[in-house]
Amino acid sequence: MNDLNDSCSAEIEKGQAKVDAGLLPRDHYKHRLPRWRYMARQRLLPLVRWETPYLAWMQEHCRTPFLDSYFALTANLGTHTFFMTMLPMLFWFGFTDLGRGAVHVLASGVFFSGFVKDLLCLPRPLSPPLHRITMSGSAALEYGFPSTHSTNAVSVALYGLLALNDSPSVPSHVRVGLQSLAAVYTFSIIFGRLYCGMHGFLDVIVGITLGAFLAVVQWVFRHDIDAYVFGDSFVPILTIAIGILVLVRIHPEPADACPCFDDGVAFAAVIFGVELGNWHYSKTVWSWNEPSLGTVPYEYQQLGLVKSFLRVIVGIVIIFLWRGTAKPTFHHFLPPIYRLVERIGLLLPRKDFISASEYKKVPQLPDDTLPSLDELPSLVRSIRRPRSDSVGPQSAADAYETLAYREMRRRESNAASTAPKPREVDKYEREMGTGVVDVDALYRGNHDCEHDYACGNSEGEEEREVFRRIEPFKPRVRYDVEVVTKLVVYAGIAWWAVEGAPIIFELVGLGMGAVGAVI
Repeated sequence: MNDLNDSCSAEIEKGQAKVDAGLLPRDHYKHRLPRWRYMARQRLLPLVRWETPYLAWMQEHCRTPFLDSYFALTANLGTHTFFMTMLPMLFWFGFTDLGRGAVHVLASGVFFSGFVKDLLCLPRPLSPPLHRITMSGSAALEYGFPSTHSTNAVSVALYGLLALNDSPSVPSHVRVGLQSLAAVYTFSIIFGRLYCGMHGFLDVIVGITLGAFLAVVQWVFRHDIDAYVFGDSFVPILTIAIGILVLVRIHPEPADACPCFDDGVAFAAVIFGVELGNWHYSKTVWSWNEPSLGTVPYEYQQLGLVKSFLRVIVGIVIIFLWRGTAKPTFHHFLPPIYRLVERIGLLLPRKDFISASEYKKVPQLPDDTLPSLDELPSLVRSIRRPRSDSVGPQSAADAYETLAYREMRRRESNAASTAPKPREVDKYEREMGTGVVDVDALYRGNHDCEHDYACGNSEGEEEREVFRRIEPFKPRVRYDVEVVTKLVVYAGIAWWAVEGAPIIFELVGLGMGAVGAVI
């Protein structure tokens, strides 16, 4: 045990210089947010704290090893990577209407849920007492309110059900099967967010509401949107591009390094790429006008299983090749341009992005939205390996909330005149912000509980102790050129999905035999 104490002390001293000890935890967001955003956060924060013990009670009474693995695995079905991989297939197999609707609701959900997250900077429910069960460390770096997973799941499922209800030709047994699948999918994602300790009730309720709203708006106005886009004029496409740039520019600066902005930029670019690609593809001889403009020609009876499968392989390879070449190209050519613009004084960098004047070149960086080809083996291994069970702060937002909650409890303890009556959830509330957990309650996890107890939590070391524990989950360094790079790369991915790849299908014998030239 002495060796363990020495190890903890050494780690604390090593991380001391990395802790911003000049700011008290309770003032962190007050100093970094405009007053109106700070006040809105303060009004909602008590709800997050109030629901945490009840979430912990529910988690402890529901957990089994099977459910741990099930909900950690199904969470991948609500990620950006999953949708970026699956959405192009809707276009390649002739479901253009469904594909366009899904892109609109998903991209809007990712952008606006991320917008609200960075606007209010509300933390996830505290751990401990909650266990964070996940297969992705990057998810914990985001704020908690609202749940993007819930927004995505509800918007896609609801829009799909509305489209299914509008298709009377679908056999009844297929209809029931698809409805059941949508229900299981939605429940698995939403309840899984609560079960895995990643979100609270407030997070998922608002996420569900936002997702349902976006799905209904897209469904009601889908024909008006298509009529606006599929005209002869390029003005609607230009208007969409300007609107997206404005939204990216006004995306709020978070108080901490949160990756929500990156995902919002990527999916905003996807909308532009889809609109541009569909608009131009609908005016070529390669596309069908039925059942909607810009439909990729596809009939299973004519192409068969092998060619249908090859469509998927060729299409995905095209997208990955574009990403693999475009990203490093822009990272090479953009920094000198940025340095020039910075010298002129026109550059408006975001707070957590390094300016081009401070680096010589951009290293090869991972991308949480869509991995590169060389990252796929590690992604497959991550799916195969067991889920992680973490207890304790995983992000700067977690750390500041842990410290702020400790201070609040100390003030309440000093002011309290009578002890509250014990409740069943009291033991979970006592664990909030303590940094220690019940060893008997932690099973099948990878967290070292003895390490927690040994390190202790003295007042003089609490900031260093809390921040030291989030070292493995620190967000990566981000560079200013990544914003424009993401806009171009992900707009290009969408364009390849809806126009470039379908034309190549025809040229390499994976199409329906359309012959002609692009108009």
